[in-house]
Amino acid sequence: MTTTTTTTTEESGQGSDLAGEVRDWIERNWDPQLTVGEWWRRLADAGLAYSMWPSGVGGRGLSAGAARTVTEQLAAARVIAPPVGHVAATLAAPTILDHGTAEQINRFVPPIACGQASWCQLFSEPGSGSDLASVGTRAVRDGDEWIVTGQKVWNSGADSAQMGMLLARTDLDAPKHRGMTYFLIDMDQPGIEVRPLRQMNGMSSFCEVFISEARVGHDCILGELNGGWRIAQTTLAHERGSVSGRGATGLAQARSGTISGDVSLAASEIIARSARARTGGIAGGAVPTKMMLELARQFERAADPVTRQELARYYTQNKVNSWTMRRVAAAKGRLTGADGSMSKLATSRICQQSRDLAFSILGAATMLDGSDAPMRGDLQRVGLGSPGTRIGGGTDEVQLNVLGERGLGLPREPSDDADTPYRELRVGTQR
Repeated sequence: MTTTTTTTTEESGQGSDLAGEVRDWIERNWDPQLTVGEWWRRLADAGLAYSMWPSGVGGRGLSAGAARTVTEQLAAARVIAPPVGHVAATLAAPTILDHGTAEQINRFVPPIACGQASWCQLFSEPGSGSDLASVGTRAVRDGDEWIVTGQKVWNSGADSAQMGMLLARTDLDAPKHRGMTYFLIDMDQPGIEVRPLRQMNGMSSFCEVFISEARVGHDCILGELNGGWRIAQTTLAHERGSVSGRGATGLAQARSGTISGDVSLAASEIIARSARARTGGIAGGAVPTKMMLELARQFERAADPVTRQELARYYTQNKVNSWTMRRVAAAKGRLTGADGSMSKLATSRICQQSRDLAFSILGAATMLDGSDAPMRGDLQRVGLGSPGTRIGGGTDEVQLNVLGERGLGLPREPSDDADTPYRELRVGTQR
């Protein structure tokens, strides 16, 4: 991938100058008749796909504030959003940029920026959730490759992902935190079986993955051999931030990847699909504040003093969390030492409040679904999915531990197995 834009320094693209440059670029390059893949390639070549990333891999090395200006201009033009690739842009690329070799960055990041690759996260296991360090999936070396066997669960988008971020046990004689390795594994190979999981809201956002003697190259180790725990912490920090973040209003979302993505479709098709989805649908895990207020008016609850108080509290929490996220972005994640956990906790609580407030406004209508239900059941589906925000990206309890230890400097939680060889522990799937 080549970079065609000559203005690449942060200093030359600030404020109104950058906004004007982006508007001019959109006017010259946006065409609804383009395929999604071609539009994404143009974004990446211009350094506008993810402008905080380095030049040459889809970005320009801009600051958080300047990157927000780019996003605002793209949203104002109502074009197709940069490719996400499930967790490719939010987790995989940032982690590879932080810890990858030059060869790994050039190999894996540009396809993410161009929308050609989708990724999933292969961390949690049936016996290793909050105690992530106890993962038991094994990787055994075989020449220039590693043979991997084990099981993973709660893997978002794994059924259409081309690559996976894999944590596997590579040294049974090391303590659990020091015997794991972080691999970048090809999902499209014999030995990897993906099964979608059915959730109580009727959706299948997550999968379980069965790995039986799958192979991954030694050159696909991210970081050091047996040093996967440190790399995983980077991914988890990015995950906390992504769970609490929200996309810009106005950008049409398209699916990345060549397995079930939209890269070959015309951009106009995605724009039309996005417009249909916006008519009454709810994006994300919480009801937008304006929609919640309209709901209260529709069900004649806006004058009720208790409901009004809850509406005010809901609006306040959303607004404060939005401001906090902007401060976190401006500080590049160094505001408290536990910024992602703070934002993620706030987001999960907002989602619970959204469910409780929406259901209290609906009353008995909460029991309806489908065409009989308000908003055709969207409120119920979002409400039933809200407990997942307290689990995905690390449970609320884990986030509180992180806040206490990293944000407030409190002593670490007591542990009696920090120096015990993994093979002697009754943890994870060894219980």
